[in-house]
Amino acid sequence: MSPSDAAAHPVKPDHVFDREVEWAELTGFVSDPRPGATLGLVSGQRRQGKTFLLQAVAKATEGFYFDGQAAAEAETLHRLAEHFGEHTRATHPPHWQRWEDAVDALLALGDQRPVPVIIDNFPDLVGPSPALPSVIHGAYRRLHQVRRHNRARLILSGGTPSLMRRLFSGPSSLHRLASLELLVQPFDFREAARFWGIRSPRLAVQVHAVVGGTPAYRSDLVCDDAPTGPHDFDAWVCRTVLSPRVPLYWEARNLLEEEANHADRALSHSTLVAIAAGCSTPGGIAERIGASLTDVSHVLAVLRNRGLLHAEPDAFRPALTRYRIAEPLLAFEHAVAWPHRALIEQEDAAGVWQRVRPTFDAAVAAPHFAQLCRGWTTEFAAPDTFRGEPTTAVRGTVSGPAGHARLDVDVAVRGTVEGRPGVLLSVGLARWNETMDIHHLEQLRRALSVLGASGEDVNGAAPACYSGIGFGPELRAAEARGEVLLVDLDRLYHGG
Repeated sequence: MSPSDAAAHPVKPDHVFDREVEWAELTGFVSDPRPGATLGLVSGQRRQGKTFLLQAVAKATEGFYFDGQAAAEAETLHRLAEHFGEHTRATHPPHWQRWEDAVDALLALGDQRPVPVIIDNFPDLVGPSPALPSVIHGAYRRLHQVRRHNRARLILSGGTPSLMRRLFSGPSSLHRLASLELLVQPFDFREAARFWGIRSPRLAVQVHAVVGGTPAYRSDLVCDDAPTGPHDFDAWVCRTVLSPRVPLYWEARNLLEEEANHADRALSHSTLVAIAAGCSTPGGIAERIGASLTDVSHVLAVLRNRGLLHAEPDAFRPALTRYRIAEPLLAFEHAVAWPHRALIEQEDAAGVWQRVRPTFDAAVAAPHFAQLCRGWTTEFAAPDTFRGEPTTAVRGTVSGPAGHARLDVDVAVRGTVEGRPGVLLSVGLARWNETMDIHHLEQLRRALSVLGASGEDVNGAAPACYSGIGFGPELRAAEARGEVLLVDLDRLYHGG
């Protein structure tokens, strides 16, 4: 990198963990020397570190940063003017009566050089001022017509991608002006382990099954209280996520109450409890909670649009959609904490946890481990692991022959082989608390036989076993003969 490049793209501060890609995208955008005002949109679920990252960018580039808050328009304009006066070192802050005046002044900061102008929590400003996106659109149109030299780099941040899309839709869509759309996502499971300082892969899975990869859950909601080792996990759960005195205990409820309206809230809780208990299809959820399929489908759509649920087609029955909870804390809440909240708040958390620990292992850790295995296949597996390029990994149901039970596949991997997309690369079983052996391989062989008989191309599909405990000697011998792919926790976190 040349000295000029180094100046144009500031080095990421040490206190910003990971986020190399996001930092490069943001600093490349705000430091772009070319003339013309540009617009960037930053979105992501709450508590992913958007504010932390944007504040660091503003500081490193001497840019303007404003944290929006839900308030009356006049109060917001007053606060914004105060921040603007401090930034420009003005003797007196301006007195803006309209958003038009404020936006024009902010963008004028880019008249002399590329300047980031960052407005965080932008959706909170749009509520009291619904015309604000149109005001910004009009300001850009004027800049592009009469001040083409301007190099303001406006970044609007806050909210989920779906919320940002709704805000910026319509005839004055800001999406058409945006040259950067950045989604700040949770840390993946390997990054999360490093962020929490966890070296034990088994402990890392357990912690990730509770808090996922959301950075603020460690820094803000448990005051950096991390388990000291595998022996400390149970105590850590009791003193954090099961302690009403700790903010993390209330976070799942707050998250759902922010995202679902009052009418949907009770049904949303019931739906999430059903999914956490293993019901993954709309029909199964409706039957479990005694609600109509129409009502359940509505709630599923709401939760999915808010990013709280993922919907995935069955690997072998594409018309069948399965739902899973996207936020691990919500899954933990509705499998473990929600059904026992009264006891948790009235009794010793350790006693409650001892009773529900088997539920955690079966209903939370086990399916979460399977999901991490699916993520490993597409994100971390070495290029030659599946003799193809994996693109998707989902659950699948194989209908057995007449008189035989169905076969459930935990990790069905499809990808591209020699230019052919959608090829079945592997079928796998994931077992969190079970030593896997040759009978698991026999299950996979039966599944492949049934799939082959139904017309699926299984010639290159590798049987795979994923275990949180380990593998028996016969299965290890089969691995040595090249008959099965084995993935243990060490390979999940450190191998390909």
